[in-house]
Amino acid sequence: MIVRALEIPADHPAFAGHFPGMPILPGAVLLDEALYVIERDLRLDLTQWRLSAAKFLERVGPGDALSLEHAAARDDTVRFTVRVAGRPALTATLTRVAAGACDDA
Repeated sequence: MIVRALEIPADHPAFAGHFPGMPILPGAVLLDEALYVIERDLRLDLTQWRLSAAKFLERVGPGDALSLEHAAARDDTVRFTVRVAGRPALTATLTRVAAGACDDA
């Protein structure tokens, strides 16, 4: 398992409009940031993977300290968790797409 700090600046533009007066990081941004790190760490081509499960469990606000844990499994999955203050904020699973399944043009 790989564990890293996940850095999202307190002045990230997503906080400004989501929600004024009570900024919360949108789940899509949290997921995107986590996927970027996983892609780099595991040298994945994410076009060959799909998000098969995701649960958003805690709010993430500006300045929250985040950690990302991820591990590739033998069953062609990558499971990952983003934690805020030690509690899971996001749990998710990536699954490798079968060869040719992405060619639905």
